[in-house]
Amino acid sequence: MTKLILSQISQLLHTAFSLYFQHESEYSSLRDIPLDSDELSRLTGRELTWEETIILLLAATPHIHPQALDLFFIHNKELDRPYTEFGGWKGVSHSGFLPTGESAAFLLSIDHSESRPLVTRLFSRTHWFYTENILRLEGQGAGEPFLSGKLTVSEEFLAKVLGNESYRPDYSGDFPAKRMQTQLEWEDLVVAHHLREDLESISLWLQNEKDIRSRWRLNKYIKPGYRCLFYGPPGTGKTLAASLLGKKHDMDVYRVDLSMIVSKYIGETEKNLAKIFDRAEHQNWILFFDEADALFGQRSEGNSSNDRHANQEVAYLLQRIEDFPGMVVLATNLKDNMDEAFFRRFQSVLYFPMPEKQARRQLWKQMLPSEWLRSDEQDILVFASEAELSGGSMINVVQRCALMLYTLEKPLLTKDLFQIAMHKELEKEGTIR
Repeated sequence: MTKLILSQISQLLHTAFSLYFQHESEYSSLRDIPLDSDELSRLTGRELTWEETIILLLAATPHIHPQALDLFFIHNKELDRPYTEFGGWKGVSHSGFLPTGESAAFLLSIDHSESRPLVTRLFSRTHWFYTENILRLEGQGAGEPFLSGKLTVSEEFLAKVLGNESYRPDYSGDFPAKRMQTQLEWEDLVVAHHLREDLESISLWLQNEKDIRSRWRLNKYIKPGYRCLFYGPPGTGKTLAASLLGKKHDMDVYRVDLSMIVSKYIGETEKNLAKIFDRAEHQNWILFFDEADALFGQRSEGNSSNDRHANQEVAYLLQRIEDFPGMVVLATNLKDNMDEAFFRRFQSVLYFPMPEKQARRQLWKQMLPSEWLRSDEQDILVFASEAELSGGSMINVVQRCALMLYTLEKPLLTKDLFQIAMHKELEKEGTIR
């Protein structure tokens, strides 16, 4: 793909500058150049117009063959300055030419001088370039021409161009979400029977959503995607359940970092949320908002600017969740702190309780390595299952046991050692003093 773009953009640019400066050229029009848009069509899922092909090639060039754009550095000798019509901007560390909307307008005007309105439409918020997160213009200063914006290709589309079909962005200020993974399997999830049934129903929807929505012509009533709330004490499996749903259905799960999202400045929280949803819009992802009540709590009835600001953030989130075609999971320890307006937008509201005695015994049996347990196995399991701990707290106990065995160079876990590890966890949680 990159070789194809390289050959096409080089020929396109040399021909464009030859025609613009009225030099001898192999072609009398840019449209005479044979451009192969089949691969770009495959990557975008669209039949491309000639103008769309040119813009996609131009947008990808800085990332594939930046020196091809050096032609834009030609100076206007009469004015001793760059040509305004070429556009362009310089990055912080990149010394080459970076295209703007003006650069695209220049190329498209070679054959049609009145093409500027068309170019403006191609970069509008209604064009699929924008709505499908392919590319956009951004960074125009206040009062500056729209086409002076930077021609920015999305990381998602660029990954496809570079041959990485599975787009997985890294955590950053522009994408404050981290991919969650687990080595456990769906069968390892230990939860109450009614909760497992609810999770199985969600799994069934994820697997068959398109068929269900289309079979009875429900598309006009039921929006794509799935929205659910997980609530319950810490460590009861909310995060694990979301991770396992993703793993079971080959969906990446991203935990949104709320500390990077929330801003005291008006409008910034919405912008930060938009960065997440815009990137996830066309991906097969699950967005996981942990401790969601911190941001999406109850709306205030006050009339202060702070109250209106907070209410605006909640309303924006509600709308983005409702419009999101993928799966959104909001998790909280405190359901009562959540705004009531959320609940009618959830297909499922699932309670994750503390595990009962039988479930605790099953969890301990899964977590404690079999080679640790021999003659004391039953005594340890009976003793362990008596303490009302969450799965997360059990993991802490297992880690303490592992550290003690490693330090003491002992191969077997005794009941006495296990009691010490258990006591420390209960003491930490304030259950005993």
